[in-house]
Amino acid sequence: MTQSSARSDIMRSAVLAQVGALGPTSRASLARLLSVSPALVTQVTKQLIADGLLVELDHSPSQGGRPARLLGLVADAGRVIGVKVVADHITVVEVGIDGTVVRSATEPFDAASATAIPTLASLLRTFIAGGSDRPLLGVGVGVPGDVDDQSLGNVDSTQLGWSHVPLGDVLRRELALPVLVENNVNALAMAELLHGQARGHDNVLVVTIGTGIGAGIIADGSVLRGHGGGAGEIGHLPTQEDGPRCSCGADGCLESLIGEGALVSAARTRGIIGEAAGMSTLRGCADAGDTAAQELFSHAGHLLGRALAGVVNTIDPEILILLGEGVEAWNHWSYGFEPALRSGLMPRKRGIPVAVETWQDDRWAQGAASLVLATPFDAAGRTGEQGRLVRERLTEPSLRDGAQESR
Repeated sequence: MTQSSARSDIMRSAVLAQVGALGPTSRASLARLLSVSPALVTQVTKQLIADGLLVELDHSPSQGGRPARLLGLVADAGRVIGVKVVADHITVVEVGIDGTVVRSATEPFDAASATAIPTLASLLRTFIAGGSDRPLLGVGVGVPGDVDDQSLGNVDSTQLGWSHVPLGDVLRRELALPVLVENNVNALAMAELLHGQARGHDNVLVVTIGTGIGAGIIADGSVLRGHGGGAGEIGHLPTQEDGPRCSCGADGCLESLIGEGALVSAARTRGIIGEAAGMSTLRGCADAGDTAAQELFSHAGHLLGRALAGVVNTIDPEILILLGEGVEAWNHWSYGFEPALRSGLMPRKRGIPVAVETWQDDRWAQGAASLVLATPFDAAGRTGEQGRLVRERLTEPSLRDGAQESR
């Protein structure tokens, strides 16, 4: 995909996101908010109107000159399902075409079960059945692991214990809907492009800290997937030669030192928290002024800062975005992170802005939904057959009413 086509695809979704968030909006306002030319906004909105996603409304009040025509979302344009899959539960959301979460649910799930995939399909069917009657465009699934291709959706995940699992194929057959599957951090990076602080940037590093350590790399306006869909696995950067065994099978990976499990284990060993206590207790100790707990987080921040300095020096992003469950304790991580990051950067890169976002668990699922939200505007066809099926659901009344299966 060329940079221009990728940027155009994202811009169409960004327009929808702005109109959805702000309500009826003029073309001139969209150009200012998105920092693009009025001509580009006119071109993009013309196509969105033709696609039945935007509609022209009443004029806005004039302050002299010709009154601006407002644009609004078509109310029945569609909805999307997003699901985050982890080893012991799933989080599912229904979102509108502007990315706004309409409803969500969290359900127990055993990824190691022999019936894990049929169970997942059943949980999704139940959730979908309880939704609105707006047209359903498709399902996006985020998983902690490698995905060969969004449209195919074959998954390898050490966290889930899955090897070559044909998740996309099974869910498409069971749900009779277009399904896109992606690494959960890559999906989150797409959500940042559409609705978050990555919007307006072409080169971004999105890093998640929590159970694992991951990264979504946005290069020239597109999420970088790599040869087998595994780009961004910074949690497996070799960090300590004689370090603990990582879930990937190697020793001393970054994740094995500063992932949630590693921090909790270290806190228990040092007597900071009890054997039955977890991350919330550890964070509470640090908040209450426990020096040992604070130093544990600060050291983790130092290791993360040094690692990310190397990544930033290598890929040269415009902005670094940090999010995930771990940011709830970021005020403790930051003491070690900031000096380690800045000192490890090349001089001209030391001013890179770092954005730390507040976290809600359904953000992962919202990221998965963004896979589908971006698909209708995938002019270069990176989402393959599933992208075509989603686009058909936007334009064909019979498909939008669910009268035809996705296969």
